[in-house]
Amino acid sequence: MKPRASMRDNACMQPSAHNLQAVEDDGAVTRCDVFVIGGGPAGTTIAALLAQRGWDVVLAEKDRHPRFHIGESLLPMNVPLFERLGVKQRIEGIAMFKYAAELNSPQHDAPANFAFDRARDKGFPYAYQVRRSEFDQILFENCAARGVRALQDCRVTTVELPAEGGARIVTAPRNAAPERWRTRFLVDASGRDTFLASKLGMKRRNPQHNSAALYGHFTGARRLPGKQEGNISMFWFEHGWFWFIPLHDGTTSVGAVCWPYYMKSRTADPTAFLLETIALCPRLGERLRDARLVAPATATGNYSYESARMTGDSHILVGDAFAFVDPVFSSGVFLAMNSAFLGADAVDASLRGAPQAAALKRRFERQVRHGLRQFSWFIYRMTSPAMRSLFMAPRNTLRMQEALLSLLAGDLFRGTPIRRGLAAFKGVYYLTTLLHFRDSLAAWRRRRRLLTAEGSDRPSSA
Repeated sequence: MKPRASMRDNACMQPSAHNLQAVEDDGAVTRCDVFVIGGGPAGTTIAALLAQRGWDVVLAEKDRHPRFHIGESLLPMNVPLFERLGVKQRIEGIAMFKYAAELNSPQHDAPANFAFDRARDKGFPYAYQVRRSEFDQILFENCAARGVRALQDCRVTTVELPAEGGARIVTAPRNAAPERWRTRFLVDASGRDTFLASKLGMKRRNPQHNSAALYGHFTGARRLPGKQEGNISMFWFEHGWFWFIPLHDGTTSVGAVCWPYYMKSRTADPTAFLLETIALCPRLGERLRDARLVAPATATGNYSYESARMTGDSHILVGDAFAFVDPVFSSGVFLAMNSAFLGADAVDASLRGAPQAAALKRRFERQVRHGLRQFSWFIYRMTSPAMRSLFMAPRNTLRMQEALLSLLAGDLFRGTPIRRGLAAFKGVYYLTTLLHFRDSLAAWRRRRRLLTAEGSDRPSSA
């Protein structure tokens, strides 16, 4: 059914009106129903969904696809989202299949494997590893095919949120004059640029996990055999953890997520420092013994943050524009796309003037925060001795392992009965912490010291 709108807004919903301009007291303005900042997974997903519902949607991406991006490992619960968007077949054409996650600890002789087909719901046994440049381009092309006015090389420079609602926007297309826009609803999907959160003073560093990353792509890395070839491997080491992500073109993404104090200790360029850091992890070093970097390594800081709120009268924040946490569970793309699905309902209701619009915004924010909290509890404790021991010796007592695998698969929003299993796991974690009190206290003090050294205002739980 076509969304209801005023006569003025109906005009800009017709294809022939896509270039029409209205004249306001500040000059020529192009109108639309929804303006999306950012052409990553969250932005392209919500744009496609709203365009499918009949709204006139404009999306502005500051770069041009394909462009490099990190975050190549997806979760099983991404797959049904791809099916709903109609892109699953195209994604599989560029993907390695990922059936499990392998965890390696220097304190344990053998790795631990977490196969997704052992989760509480056995119907989602795999995920994908993708090159983000290819993956993001597929999503961008899909939203354009759904009727979105998808702009590239188009940076948003100014946003005003007037009291009467909607937003006024100025964009700066590359090699062209600035353009003015007037939209009924604004979606910030600007990723780590955090456009609105920064503009409105809502962004805050996450005091519980202050980390930085160093990464590069290798050829010639030794992968796992057979069906396991596409599985992600994670390696703990003294200063944090490594990811090892096989990609379909033969390259392997390798990165270290470290405490900032370690990153600040480097005296060499990022490429040399990455190789020095890999040498601190012998098991990973063995997998990369015959490998070589295909391009210089990259370093980035300020990895974890969140914003004070996600919604306003006529705007929302989706994906990394709202929050980002340590990527140890590869949750970033899934949480971003899932927030777009949840946010689309809220935006659609707001544009319709539906009575349930406010309730849907609250539901959107509540569910997104719920997902982040569920992942964050485990992420903040991944470096503790108790958590490492539990992950390296998994047990399904009280269905704890099934619940943990469901979490790792991203199955947090469908009502799958995992709450008791996760609660039991947390109880065992706290009990294990007490039984190994000295080691746990030492780890907590070390983490507190590291966070304090970085200026954090409060320490994390151990």
